[in-house]
Amino acid sequence: MSNFEFKDSWIKTIKQHAAQSEKDGRLHSEILNLIYSQNWFNIYVPKAYGGLEKPLPEILLLEEQIAKADGSTGWTVTLCSGAAWFAAFLDIELAKEIFSNPKACLAGSGAATGTATQTPNGYLINGNWKYASGALHATHFTMNCPVKNSDGSAVLDENKEELILSFLLDKKDVTIIPNWPSMGMVASGSHSFTVTNIEVPASRSFTINRSLKAEAPYLNYPFLQLAEATLAINFLGMALHFTELVEDLFYNRSGIERFTEDQKAFFEKEFHSEKELLLTNREQFYTAVNESWESYIKNDSVSDELLQAVTHYSRTLAHNARKITDTLYPYCGLEAAKTQSELNRVWRDLHTASQHSLLTFMF
Repeated sequence: MSNFEFKDSWIKTIKQHAAQSEKDGRLHSEILNLIYSQNWFNIYVPKAYGGLEKPLPEILLLEEQIAKADGSTGWTVTLCSGAAWFAAFLDIELAKEIFSNPKACLAGSGAATGTATQTPNGYLINGNWKYASGALHATHFTMNCPVKNSDGSAVLDENKEELILSFLLDKKDVTIIPNWPSMGMVASGSHSFTVTNIEVPASRSFTINRSLKAEAPYLNYPFLQLAEATLAINFLGMALHFTELVEDLFYNRSGIERFTEDQKAFFEKEFHSEKELLLTNREQFYTAVNESWESYIKNDSVSDELLQAVTHYSRTLAHNARKITDTLYPYCGLEAAKTQSELNRVWRDLHTASQHSLLTFMF
């Protein structure tokens, strides 16, 4: 982590094209070229497959900086690379084939809203899934499906519960439904997709957090806490971006001369108090993640106590990032309400991301 570096040129490229990305409803080609050149969609993927195979704490530092430069870019990199985290659980030959493409990108959904009917040669996949961030430039899609027998009855797992498996399909087998109408995260292109009567071999199914099929010790960290942490760090990045913009906008807003010195002092006090709280949350978050990661690497397991700390500080960070932006938003004047302004885009992106169900509650 001490060698982590995020280049100014990367920030410049992302910021320069963020507004156009939103206008287009997808990441600008220059941003995508940067992502491909740095292999950010494959930050978890084993080196054996051409990925970066980075440790989680370093990945979080990277995602924080990308999200700080632009929320949609950070969110897309986080969600698509998160789908590629499944690489070590995939059939080895399939994984080699997928990641031989330098522009490999996985999008998908964790909702089990499809079906996988057993066939003599594998499974017949049908279903509809929402919110696949990065769908417009994905090369493959992942989805979860309850497994059915040929007569439509549920296949049960070892606990006598309905078996749910994850699957990976090629883009050609998926129909994208362009229905991402949200006010923010516009450039993430988090559209729905459908699959209709696509038969796949059993090798296209996988199960996470069980036995690894590739040598990748970094890739069996508990997925729930990994997901919570990587989403929360995007909230942090966007909130830090917001605080940078707020201070400048307050002193350059129209009518600033009408504020008294006491009012300006009040803003200064509140601004620094909120930013200090955010930075404190950041430190607590990274401490919890680092402790859990060190335990995982040393012991190949993480205690419930350490995992609960990651969950707690991920949710604390996410909730306070949103609250801080709402506290400071009124100080920015009508510029904050202009949909074409950078600050407004950051506010909309953060509040759209805050609707993700994983971090809705503090418990």
